[in-house]
Amino acid sequence: MGNSYFYPSLARDAGTCDRGQAAPLHGAYAGENVPNPLPQERNNQVSVMNLIAALESLAPELERGLDQALDLSKLEEIRVEFLGRKGRLAQIMARLPELSPEEKPAVGKKANEIKARLNTLFDAHKHTLEKSGEKAYLTRFDATLPGALPWLGSMHPISQVTEEICSVFEALGYDVVDGLEVETDFHNFQALNFPKDHPARDMQDTLYVNEGVVLRTHTSPMQVRSMLARKAPPLAIVAPGKVYRRDSDMTHSPMFHQIEGLLVDKGISLRDLRGSLTAFVRRLFGPAVGVRFRPSFFPFTEPSAEVDISCIMCSGKGALHGETCRVCKGTGWLEILGCGMVDPNVYKAVGFDEECTGFAFGLGVERVAMLKYGIGDLRLFFENNVRFLGQFA
Repeated sequence: MGNSYFYPSLARDAGTCDRGQAAPLHGAYAGENVPNPLPQERNNQVSVMNLIAALESLAPELERGLDQALDLSKLEEIRVEFLGRKGRLAQIMARLPELSPEEKPAVGKKANEIKARLNTLFDAHKHTLEKSGEKAYLTRFDATLPGALPWLGSMHPISQVTEEICSVFEALGYDVVDGLEVETDFHNFQALNFPKDHPARDMQDTLYVNEGVVLRTHTSPMQVRSMLARKAPPLAIVAPGKVYRRDSDMTHSPMFHQIEGLLVDKGISLRDLRGSLTAFVRRLFGPAVGVRFRPSFFPFTEPSAEVDISCIMCSGKGALHGETCRVCKGTGWLEILGCGMVDPNVYKAVGFDEECTGFAFGLGVERVAMLKYGIGDLRLFFENNVRFLGQFA
């Protein structure tokens, strides 16, 4: 018969073809438009028998079409022809309203059966094509060829240095704490003994969210919050995190990272401060590095000091290859952190006993990373240059 339907009763009634002659009906897979699968009857009516016959003819028609589908794209064309919104099944069902209410259930039931059958045939052939495609791919696959290694990321150098610093203090018994980046004036300045007229409170240096609320300028507020939460010594913490200041050049960034530490107990002296920080610096930069403490000033510590290390580029000589060292500018020393004994006013602000003693310190993580890796421009850490960051993988 080919791609055709034969309805003897319709041929007799409509007079469109001779007895026993099939009216040709070609599918979309043959490259032609899909015709109406039902011939028009006189008075525009259609019988139940004709609709059921048309429905039952769809399955063998689909089977013949599937035999011609050698790839998934051709298979999709056939699916649309038979099961699409304007496909053969839909065209037959469009004649359903012409039936009487008593006739519709039988045709509807048959339509559901045929639709399920069509979907089963389609899914089976699709599975066969996918399996054959997979088999063909595996036939071409050469397991002896070298594989393509995936690109692996790594920790950012700032994160690496932060973890290294924290691990040193954790080994000394310190706890690592984290906190808010948006702080109150009390925690960021007032409790740390910053007077009202201190330059750090000026809007030229500090980023204000609103009156009394700032982006923290250091991680020292975590020292205040930890003491308020603990209520009494002993207390040993380090607080890493992002801080914000209105500054930007080759060695400064509006956002950077700090680690601040605090040790409070009874009987803590400057000797403990010096011993702890000397051990930390030599653990980070090596046992041969020189360390010195210089007098300085910070509002929340008294006495205060700056800690310098011998220049890692010229080994503290001040000159390299007969020329003045550009890193230490000929001094042989590099500033690494600030520290001091906690000011008694800080203890008053948090309600600690005045007999408590302790020390605090703070350092910039970018500063340590620049010295550790010999990097001259702070901005390289924030440009996300994969070639630069790949050196620390």
